[in-house]
Amino acid sequence: MLWTLLLVPFLAGLISIFVGSDTLRRSLLVGAALCHAGVMAASWLVPVPPIMAGWFVLDPLGRLFLSVASALFLTASVYAVGYLRSETRRHAGEEDEPQESIIPNAPESIFVACLLMFLTTMTVVITSQNFGLIWIAMEATTLVTAPLIYFHRNHRSLEATWKYLLICSVGIAVSLLGNFFLAIAASNSAGEVLPLTRAALLAHGPELWPVWLKAAFIFILVGYGTKMGLAPMHTWLPDAHSEAPSVVSALLSGALLNCAFVGILRVFEVTSAAGLLAFSQDLLLLFGLVSMLFAAIFIIGQTDYKRMLAYSSVEHMGVLALGVGLGGAATFGAMLHAVNHSFTKGALFMVAGNLLAAYKTKAVGEVRGAVLLLPVSGLLWVAGILAISGFPPFGTFLSEFTILKASIDQGRYFVSFAYLALLALIFIGISATAFRMAQGRPSIAAPAEPDRTISFLPPAILLTLVLALGLYVPAWLSDALHQVAQLLGGA
Repeated sequence: MLWTLLLVPFLAGLISIFVGSDTLRRSLLVGAALCHAGVMAASWLVPVPPIMAGWFVLDPLGRLFLSVASALFLTASVYAVGYLRSETRRHAGEEDEPQESIIPNAPESIFVACLLMFLTTMTVVITSQNFGLIWIAMEATTLVTAPLIYFHRNHRSLEATWKYLLICSVGIAVSLLGNFFLAIAASNSAGEVLPLTRAALLAHGPELWPVWLKAAFIFILVGYGTKMGLAPMHTWLPDAHSEAPSVVSALLSGALLNCAFVGILRVFEVTSAAGLLAFSQDLLLLFGLVSMLFAAIFIIGQTDYKRMLAYSSVEHMGVLALGVGLGGAATFGAMLHAVNHSFTKGALFMVAGNLLAAYKTKAVGEVRGAVLLLPVSGLLWVAGILAISGFPPFGTFLSEFTILKASIDQGRYFVSFAYLALLALIFIGISATAFRMAQGRPSIAAPAEPDRTISFLPPAILLTLVLALGLYVPAWLSDALHQVAQLLGGA
């Protein structure tokens, strides 16, 4: 089954480069995504054996995050079919040239191939048990997503891509140094080094050199934290999310950031096994609060609604780090929040794409009356904003409340107050901006691109899932979340 997860999107990506038919290429994209999601669904019922001598394992942490990525990719691939179809019509001259367009130098085949390679590299990151291979795959996610960000081939997308490559490359270099320190921590006085695999390091945790292991965690947290979007290393994220096609923004925010988080959690497990749990938790707690603070500052008064959603991702990555940093029941809440945020943010970026196609602008001040102009997308926009702000009965409220309750139960009253205050500020900033876009008289007479089922059904499905998780968490999912929380030192 693991070979299927790795090879299906990889081979489909290679084939899509040479396929001449747009219809066949898009069918290949959805088919590969459907196969990947089907295997992931089966993995919850049938044990998945390791492959390559245990280098690839679908453990509880990997199964949770890869299931989320696979489900999000499936809905995004369906959305991408409608997006590409619409862009092709515009490029053919049936409509006016839009801000987002396919041009001969950026063929659809490269776009689809990079999407499928992105799914492949995410699968490698999440299932790999070797820290060196995780680092290689993390860098590969950067390389295959850069062409997706540069898809529009204008000066803004060029700047965003260059910033993405530069900052994430610096981050990946820092994390490489962290891997070197990890190797030193895993060596003995005779110069022998333990295999840099998760199983070996967890089994010999008490034998690792604590000073070098602390250095390794700091460098890997900063390095992968850059890719995750933790402040103050987040500066690539607003530009990339704003300039990339909306379907790509959905995957970057809902799946790519989680991959970097998994990389951090793998090393976090090792520090916990070595008796350095408190040290690593304090660092995560600090970065979590700082990220939420940065997000609150930049969300208030934001004039670009896609950048607003990008800064919201910075906030929620901070929530995840804070939850794991608190430990205990908050770790369970953080894992549940990872699921809720991925689906909610993926849906919001897709809806933002619908608004952009209709209004031809990302400026908040030029978008009014979305509920009247685009009834379905407008309502989904309102629902998504409520969900991402942690409003009941959506699942984000449940996960954020779980983290808050755990913080209070632990007597962390300063953290609890700061957490609540920052959530309130961010809610005010997002709602004041987003609800103005939905209400009032439409700012244009007719949408340039009307609502179509293929464009609003994927985000509607994702938001329905988030609403359902706020009302009821299935027993199988609750058990999985508890298993992951226990692996990370939570209760």
